[in-house]
Amino acid sequence: MNPLNLISFSSSPLGALGQLSLLGALAFSVAGLLLSVLGGLRGDARVTEAARRATWAVFALLTLALLVLMTALLRDDFTVRFVAEHSMRASPTWVKVTALWGALEGSILLWAWLLGGFTFILSLTLRRDALRPWALGAMFVSLLFFVGVVATVASPFTPVATVPLDGRGPNPALQNHWMMAVHPVLLYLGFVGLSVPFAYAVAALVTGRLSDHWVVVTRRWTLIAWAFLTAAIVAGGWWSYETLGWGGYWAWDPVENASLIPWLLTTAFLHSIQIQERRGLMRSWNVWLIVLAYSSTVLGTFLNRSGIVQSVHAFAGGPVGPVFLGFLAFLLLAGTLLAAWRAPALRDDADPPAPLSREGAFLAGNWLFVVFSVMVLVGTLFPTFVEAVQGRRDSSVGPAFYNAFAIPLGLGLLALMGVGPLLPWRRADGQGLWRALVPLLLSGAVTAAVAFGLGVRHAGVLVTLALSAYNVVGLTLLTARAARQAGSLGAALGAQPRRYGAYLAHVGLIVLALGLAFSGTYRRDAQVTLNLNAAPVQLLNERLQLTDLRTVRRSDGAADVATVQIDGQPFQARLNTYTQGGDTAFPSPAVRYGPLGDTYVVMTSVDPQGRWASVRLIESPLVSWIWWGTLIVCVGAAFTLVSPRRVAVRAPSGLAPATD
Repeated sequence: MNPLNLISFSSSPLGALGQLSLLGALAFSVAGLLLSVLGGLRGDARVTEAARRATWAVFALLTLALLVLMTALLRDDFTVRFVAEHSMRASPTWVKVTALWGALEGSILLWAWLLGGFTFILSLTLRRDALRPWALGAMFVSLLFFVGVVATVASPFTPVATVPLDGRGPNPALQNHWMMAVHPVLLYLGFVGLSVPFAYAVAALVTGRLSDHWVVVTRRWTLIAWAFLTAAIVAGGWWSYETLGWGGYWAWDPVENASLIPWLLTTAFLHSIQIQERRGLMRSWNVWLIVLAYSSTVLGTFLNRSGIVQSVHAFAGGPVGPVFLGFLAFLLLAGTLLAAWRAPALRDDADPPAPLSREGAFLAGNWLFVVFSVMVLVGTLFPTFVEAVQGRRDSSVGPAFYNAFAIPLGLGLLALMGVGPLLPWRRADGQGLWRALVPLLLSGAVTAAVAFGLGVRHAGVLVTLALSAYNVVGLTLLTARAARQAGSLGAALGAQPRRYGAYLAHVGLIVLALGLAFSGTYRRDAQVTLNLNAAPVQLLNERLQLTDLRTVRRSDGAADVATVQIDGQPFQARLNTYTQGGDTAFPSPAVRYGPLGDTYVVMTSVDPQGRWASVRLIESPLVSWIWWGTLIVCVGAAFTLVSPRRVAVRAPSGLAPATD
């Protein structure tokens, strides 16, 4: 597609302005890449400075393009094809805003804008060292790709030959809950954030400066991206829980899986860079982890936009699929060639880690994360491989396949999470380790025994409870010991915020794991048809009565609203229909959140005459612990970014608590 053919001020003034902005951003991306490479080759600070300033122009022009598209959406400017195809006059304002990333072209523009923003911030914080021009150059490579895609084959500013009176409107499923305004943005922030540590890894490989410097510089960037990605995955689960009406939050959907893979690899990277910082080990491993983590974000984008997987989250297939596949191949090939070139410099400074050491525990955890991500990838792509071979799409990989490896791997990671902080660097003394483990193992055994006495019989839940107690007791003992050594808990926290932020994040993961275990195992589900104002019906030990049934008209559609009394408490479940969705109904369940479990009511069908409604009642214990656990994880991640205070701490005896 010739991008100049998209510019017509007479047909679409806003569209032409937006397209010119994208072409300008593309031109500055090319210039910035050339200047970065030239500055790196010559060691010329002035040329590198020019490349740095080019990032400002790219970000400014992408911001202008984003504002132009947002203005077109809010003004119902149907001369812009994207607005005509994905918005409508009757949509609420917040739906018009979210329409920007609710369709393919706008979502890539948002990605490019966020990437421009990260590059701009990086340009303000880059140290004046040999990595500087090459890190900028790597960022410009990503910018060149995404800006090039959105300026050509996926431009949102294509003019419309015949301007319609109204647009087609957004995907109804994407306007059924306000979380659509949050989840995609968090996800893109996580994906795009990984471009910075990737750029530094490339810079280190190109320059041969493969000491600890690049991982130290990028730790904060990686942690921020990881926190956004964590929040995005769980926010997507909450969107599914509140929107799709099935009472679940994770279905091992291909697009869900595509966000999990980079999270697993990034989590492994965050742990293993500690080994490189402290011991000079795992240099090659860390390069590969960040290359694969960033490449997997492109893989996820390819799966989401190519049409090769079937998903409620995926965009329709289009011309960008092959382009993203080509960029993915380029990233993997470039990373492989650079790593092979620098293989001698990537050798570790010391012998491989001993099994009974902190680095040994981290390495074991990394292998579990990598195996986990590979298995998820295999399950996600298997139907596509079968279709390519057999020529038909009739195979699928269900939750049973994923649970078969996810549960044992997850429990293994939970076990390593507890023992890792107890181990010293280099090598642990077996007798001392055993003494430290005794209270943890006893707490786990007692917790499992108490749970068994209270009626818990599921082996996976019992093990999760035991490992949760084992982790909490271990973290508590380590924190108490550090507080005694520092003189107070506040002094210990101030001296090592990174350590205790990590501890808090681990507590959040424990809370989340308990929520997953109980809600996945003890969920109860039943369905019943209720007649209006009839006698209460007993269901799942609850008394249900339909007390009101009405239809509410909206500017963009209508909603059937059922008021169901459950043990005297009213719940209002809805079935929403949208103008552009025809007769398809989109459920909006009523949820009573509780610390020990949720009561979830969703209307599945309704009598057009208003005499009855069929409802589904779901009771899931500890579901809210998933959301609260994620919040704790993100607070812990934020705490690790706090700068430490200098506090004199006495040297510990025996097994030391974890250090940075």
